[in-house]
Amino acid sequence: MAEVESHWAFQAVVRPAVPEAGDWGAGEVDAFIAAAQRGRGLSASPRADRRTLIRRLYLVLHGMPPTPEEVEAFVADRGPGAWGRLVERALASPRYGERFARHWLDIVRFAESNGFETNRERPNAYRYRDYVIAAFNGDKPYDQFIKEQLAGDASGADVATGFLVAGPYDIVKSPDPNLTLMQRQDELADMVNASGTTFLGITLGCARCHDHKFDPVSQRDYYALQAVFAGVSYGDRPVRREPGEAGRRRLAELKADLAAAEAELVALRERAAVATGEKGLREPVSPTFNRDRFPPAAARFLRFTVGATNGGEPCLDELVALRPDGSNASLGAKPSSSGDLRGYAIHKLAHINDGQFGNARSWISDTAGAGWVQLEFAEAEEIAGVEWARDREGRFADRLATVYRIEVSADGVEWREVASSGDRVPFGAEAAPDAFVAQLPADEAERAGALLAEVGSARAEVAALEEGQPAWVGNFSQPGATHVLYRGDPMAPREEVGPDAIAALGGLGLESGAAEQRRRLALAEWIASAENPLTARVMANRVWGFVFGAGIVETPSDFGGNGVPPTHPELLDWLAAELVDSGWSVKHLVRLMVESETFQQRAVARPDMAASDAGARFLWRFPPRRLEAEAIRDSVLAAAGTLDLRMGGPGFYLLDVDRENVVHYHPKEETGPAEWRRMIYLFKVRQEQDAVFGAFDCPDGGQAIPARSRSTTPLQALNLFNSRFTLDQAERFASRLGEEAGGAVQAQVARAFALLYGRPPDAAELADAEQFVATHGLAAFCRAMFNTNEFLFVP
Repeated sequence: MAEVESHWAFQAVVRPAVPEAGDWGAGEVDAFIAAAQRGRGLSASPRADRRTLIRRLYLVLHGMPPTPEEVEAFVADRGPGAWGRLVERALASPRYGERFARHWLDIVRFAESNGFETNRERPNAYRYRDYVIAAFNGDKPYDQFIKEQLAGDASGADVATGFLVAGPYDIVKSPDPNLTLMQRQDELADMVNASGTTFLGITLGCARCHDHKFDPVSQRDYYALQAVFAGVSYGDRPVRREPGEAGRRRLAELKADLAAAEAELVALRERAAVATGEKGLREPVSPTFNRDRFPPAAARFLRFTVGATNGGEPCLDELVALRPDGSNASLGAKPSSSGDLRGYAIHKLAHINDGQFGNARSWISDTAGAGWVQLEFAEAEEIAGVEWARDREGRFADRLATVYRIEVSADGVEWREVASSGDRVPFGAEAAPDAFVAQLPADEAERAGALLAEVGSARAEVAALEEGQPAWVGNFSQPGATHVLYRGDPMAPREEVGPDAIAALGGLGLESGAAEQRRRLALAEWIASAENPLTARVMANRVWGFVFGAGIVETPSDFGGNGVPPTHPELLDWLAAELVDSGWSVKHLVRLMVESETFQQRAVARPDMAASDAGARFLWRFPPRRLEAEAIRDSVLAAAGTLDLRMGGPGFYLLDVDRENVVHYHPKEETGPAEWRRMIYLFKVRQEQDAVFGAFDCPDGGQAIPARSRSTTPLQALNLFNSRFTLDQAERFASRLGEEAGGAVQAQVARAFALLYGRPPDAAELADAEQFVATHGLAAFCRAMFNTNEFLFVP
């Protein structure tokens, strides 16, 4: 196992001094690049022309070419700061988030089917994809981005925890305990490995069976990290809907109106009670849903105690503690109880706050008519209510708590009652909810009737706005003990380990029985700390790779001893420090990179420079590269005028699906407008590829892909030249040219060059194109243009 002191990536990030500026460059990035070039006898290339620059910027930041109108506007803008203004427009476009989200989804092994032999679909996994797009578009601080993906359930960003369960999942279980335990170990290994490579650039999985041979990660560290994720499981669960600004305003108005109406109803009930000599009471308990509201109370613990039931041991299908904003504070909290009914897999303590409802995921006490269940939050919470039920699915009404009290505590010793059944109509009473109205004078009775209708309508609308959406995200329950496994064998447990991080880089300071959510929160804070030597470096390197085609560290998910050393270590540390100091702004890093002279160089090869740096790793030119599969398809659709820029929601399919126990996928023979969206919105199936663009090194989601390869194969050329998709889009492109340029071939060719290349044709190109169109037709010309390097490459 390597020592921390011996490897560059484990040293603290210290902002280096910027080298002295030479006679080239305009900022810090250029200064570092120029200094490295001088030391190797290299020199930078001149600046590219404006048409090349805008095309390069848009293909890098959007994955699509600029429109001819955007190109001409930039060419004509000769005022100072024209490039900076163009960069800001590109960063502000929603296309930016879609482009960078595609990079991120490769890294986190995202797909929308389970893989393995059944390969069933995950129809609600797209919500994580939409979250990532929104995060990049909104320039969510990267440290917050990390925390939400590891523990977003603690802050209302439940959808972000789709990261934890984005990998393959084997739903075929076995009665063989060895196989079952190994399957669970593989699930946990996926979470540990993905977290390590994505955020830290370390291959943690190497320590599953023994101490890491190249990095300072012991086998004990691996299982301590496994203990952090030991309570995470796969599946859909309802998550809080993000209603948008208009929805939030409407929700606030509804809640204010509802509170006022309910307060007025309470007063009218009290008047009716005075008239009848009875106390005004709330509705009786219901087997399917109950809500207890109270003034917000600070709580580290919440306890629900049952004093009586309508028969049998008390049962709760879910105990939901509500924050003042209505979000669920229970997910990830550590549950405990007075005792649990034994012998029934569907009735477990872990089900009390797993986010799933119904008798099949419930808790039952081990004592007839009595018992208590308690939640310990990862940190103190403001609790303003509790929702609970016997069975929200309505199949069972026995074991219902009819007498209960709800208490909160800051320390688990001193308790304060905040709600109880004492102010409810006794269970079984026949009084209707509006029975009190008959005891009121006529004018007050009319008002009470109107208020009851208003309250019913408002409650229904609030429920509609707050209703949980099913999403494929992390499901959480309090785990048991975690043990080091001898040689990784789940049947050979050794010493117990508590949740922790990599000891050589610092610890989490958690007790072995820490609440499930608290474990993930602590790890997220540790990873997202500015003091962590890896996190900012790894992300700065990823952004550099997104922009320039290769990272400063060529192995972006392996900064360890087996990785490739950085070409520009000082620049990498300067960028990492800049990322942290900017408030973890990814857009800030992108802006620094694309506004540099390094980015704006010509891409033309120079034999004298290539002799010593053929790959342009020291950036004596801008390194051109072929577009990825998604960008090629998007660009074809954009040029043909058929691209649907609708964002978000369920993805489109390029595969027909036979849904049996084992799901089968077959390439679609025909596509139409429903499939002409950006490819980021493709329903991503594991183990299967789109028939046309899968050949362009498109990952299938089976494993994390930190950087895509770029192969050149005959199948790529055949697909892009002869596929039905290309033939269809070439015909539509030809129709567009006819509509926009008229019937003159010269005008059609000029419009095609503007749409595809962002420039006019020269005289020779124009003559050749006219002859080609005359011989083969306009659609064949369009098809040939889709296959040119100038269209398919970042220039």
